[in-house]
Amino acid sequence: MEGIPQDKKIILFDGVCNLCDSSIQYIIKRDKNDQFRFVALQSELGQKILIHLGISDRNIDSIVLYEPGKAYYYKSSAVIRITVYLGGLVSLLSIFKPFPRKFRDSVYDYIARNRYKWYGKKESCMIPTPELKAKFLA
Repeated sequence: MEGIPQDKKIILFDGVCNLCDSSIQYIIKRDKNDQFRFVALQSELGQKILIHLGISDRNIDSIVLYEPGKAYYYKSSAVIRITVYLGGLVSLLSIFKPFPRKFRDSVYDYIARNRYKWYGKKESCMIPTPELKAKFLA
């Protein structure tokens, strides 16, 4: 897909969700190998990537990990894969991988359904600082 770095892992996230924003900030701070790029699901590029992957934006409500030319993951599978790439203590979340995806995703969906109520919502997507701008795809 044009305009997407083929050597980076792309994380599509809900740009107005405070929980998602905090998660992205957490990932950025721990991305020591500069392997991730970020794009809001609500953005034009985010929508193009979803279409390219064949994912209906009605079926996805928070996170997709896209590895260009390889695969994509969403919901709990994306979270687990991201934590493995980050390494460190957070990678311990991979202990949930053996659980059936349907079970993991039901827990994920419960959190996703309540994320605005529990963590709040922004009026618009985050605007990255100049230092972080290179990590976000337009």
